[in-house]
Amino acid sequence: MEIPSFEPEDNGSGRRFEIFAALTLAVFAALLAMTDLGAGKYGDEEIIGTNAKANVYAWYQAKSVKQSLVEGQRDLILTLMTSGAIREEELSNLQHHVQKLEKEIDRYRMEKRELLLGSEAVGEENWVQELDGELGRIVGAREYEKRLEALGRAGDVFDIAVLFLQLCLVVGAVSLVIRERRLKWAFYGGMVLMGGIGAAFSLRAFLFALSA
Repeated sequence: MEIPSFEPEDNGSGRRFEIFAALTLAVFAALLAMTDLGAGKYGDEEIIGTNAKANVYAWYQAKSVKQSLVEGQRDLILTLMTSGAIREEELSNLQHHVQKLEKEIDRYRMEKRELLLGSEAVGEENWVQELDGELGRIVGAREYEKRLEALGRAGDVFDIAVLFLQLCLVVGAVSLVIRERRLKWAFYGGMVLMGGIGAAFSLRAFLFALSA
């Protein structure tokens, strides 16, 4: 009794299809690996950026507290001076002290502005805040926010790209398993379609991340 064969009628064309499909799968698998690597890299940068932004805002708040204390000291002295509670011979010294406090308040304002906007945004003539003993190295909280927004968009697109590329590999694997010729090509077409969509999303995600 002859055992029925489930192999394709044309074993040569079937073998060529398997090689071609396997090579296509390898290409999309490599693209998935690159996309996954990029998603992890820029995901880590997003975490680092979030922590850096929080540190800059904490620094900004510390400057605000110091400015408020100095303003309170200035206002108290001015109140005492205008109320007549200070002797006339001491007014000159207090006025000089008030001027020093005003300069200190202005410096805090400039430092806060640089922390908020960044050294590049405020211009070299407004650099007042040092970082590791150097001026002009402050990355502002607003700059971190813009970068994090771009990295967040990139992360969402990376997730979509990884999803389509993973589905692509699954469908491609099915095309290698089944034997019916039309179904093989149908699944192969599905693999290429999903892989192409995943590749497009992957490229878009990298462009978002590189522009951050």
